[in-house]
Amino acid sequence: MSDQLIIRIDSDLKKRFKKISQNEGKASSQVVRELIENYVIENNLSAYVDDLWERIGEKLNKEFSVEDIDKIVDQVRKDQ
Repeated sequence: MSDQLIIRIDSDLKKRFKKISQNEGKASSQVVRELIENYVIENNLSAYVDDLWERIGEKLNKEFSVEDIDKIVDQVRKDQ
């Protein structure tokens, strides 16, 4: 199910936004959804951290097994 998000913007800005959206062949609401989705993706700290761990893990895999890395992470978490 979809939820609504109601915002207030300047009427001139709304007109210009609607015109640009139409020129792209998109509904204004579609463009807003895409903008919000991209914003969330770009600012999702959890996904960034997961990606960072994955990249670190790839480099560590050359010297350590996955099990070794899991044990090290568990130990660090216990020590905190």
